[in-house]
Amino acid sequence: MHLADRRALVALCRGAIILMMCCAGATVGAADWPIFRGNPALTGVANGSLPAKPGLLWSFKTGGPVKSSAVIGGGRVFIGSNDGEVHALEFATGTEAWSFKAGSALQAPPLLANHAVFVGTTDGIFYSIDASTGQQLWKFTTEGKILASANTVLAGEGPPRILVGSYDFKLYCFSATNGVPLWTFETGNYINGSCAVAGGQAMFGGCDELVHVLDAVTGVKIKEIDAGAYIAASAALAGGRAYFGHYDNEFLCVDIKEGKVIWRYKDLDFPYMAAAAVTDDRVIFGGHDKALHCVDRADGKSLWKFPTRGKVESSPVVAGDKVEFGSDDGLVYMVSLAEGKQLWSYEVGQAVASSPAVADEKIVIGSDDGNVYCFGQKS
Repeated sequence: MHLADRRALVALCRGAIILMMCCAGATVGAADWPIFRGNPALTGVANGSLPAKPGLLWSFKTGGPVKSSAVIGGGRVFIGSNDGEVHALEFATGTEAWSFKAGSALQAPPLLANHAVFVGTTDGIFYSIDASTGQQLWKFTTEGKILASANTVLAGEGPPRILVGSYDFKLYCFSATNGVPLWTFETGNYINGSCAVAGGQAMFGGCDELVHVLDAVTGVKIKEIDAGAYIAASAALAGGRAYFGHYDNEFLCVDIKEGKVIWRYKDLDFPYMAAAAVTDDRVIFGGHDKALHCVDRADGKSLWKFPTRGKVESSPVVAGDKVEFGSDDGLVYMVSLAEGKQLWSYEVGQAVASSPAVADEKIVIGSDDGNVYCFGQKS
């Protein structure tokens, strides 16, 4: 076999492996993080653990601030940048496999599903990109910017459906294969956060101060719950309850079936913009008060509070007994889940609004300095 033929065969096989690993939206294993927050319910809990003292394994420089968060699958990292490109990087080395020019800033985290990368831009265009080659499959233009990740819904034996919200006040449901809108749901204001999916329901908050609960397949409204303030954060769903913060300086737990607030957490007069991580007994979230908070999942009582020197818009991830997140103070932190004690930090020098993606005992996170960083066990 000629060298060129061998190279083509290797590329073909690699592409096939990547396509097989790009599942319909669920976390495949410890080596994957295919969706913002790790799973369709957006709970921010990773499989496996992390080393006690991670080291920098690699970094990749983009052409602009990286406010997007990474997804990981098939041995690659996919992330957007304000340079207007989606970058596909080799997970092991940080070497760029391909880049896709979207033409405007990408602050939304991508979604990896159905062999493709789905991501929206600040000029309101939603793209489907082949995960193996970086070639555009389809695009759809909304009438407002897209800042949040898409999510997936399975409907029968067919391909997944893709849900994404826009600043044009609408939640869209697309066919993953061709981008045809299957339904839209219009709200009363911007949709800034991602839509969470669990138990056949899709749930998201909006700047209309409402929690919207829909049938995830049909888009039919099930109910609306008044949160009392703008909801910019993505909600996490667990045990029939939704956990999210809002712009009026409170964090809420809402019973979805009953349509009522179970508890409210309020500390200082600063909004909560980051998504929460939800474990069996704890809820962890950051705020503009320059702190990471941990509360009891049952009653919202404070368990610990970890101070930083900048606001926390990076959504924390729990991996085993550790919590990882970034801050506008230019640091990536690791604290203990039990007590909120600092275990490790790494200074990148500029704000870290990107949320960590955790897979294969590694952390991948972006920064306003334009870099994507990967931390893990140094050999």
